[in-house]
Amino acid sequence: MHKILNVALIAHDKKKDTLVSFCIAYESILAKYGLYATGTTGKRIMAETNLDIHRLASGPLGGDQQIGSLIVNKDIDLVIFLRDPLTAQAHEPDIQALIRLCDVYSVPIATNLASAEIFIKALNDGELNWRLD
Repeated sequence: MHKILNVALIAHDKKKDTLVSFCIAYESILAKYGLYATGTTGKRIMAETNLDIHRLASGPLGGDQQIGSLIVNKDIDLVIFLRDPLTAQAHEPDIQALIRLCDVYSVPIATNLASAEIFIKALNDGELNWRLD
């Protein structure tokens, strides 16, 4: 298993600005962890912060499945996935599969800004260090 905790950052198109702002606000915390993001989301975060992000494919092109694979391999410890519940997503089955894998492997997943803030503060306080075992 890995020695640091890894965080996946994903956002639907209408939530990308919110996730970028979140990453700016919590950059000092996020910088302590391994960061993975789907394509455009990762590109946007890297353009507006100094965070080092492992960029994967965009969600509709398999990025959600790549994150899922990392979850199965126990390489992701927290998922922040700011979803747009008001817009239909062509890759909805991939999204549901990703959420299911988080449940199967007990990976905390934040799907909105309120839960993302709770989880990032818990991460900073060491509340997810049990995942290092």
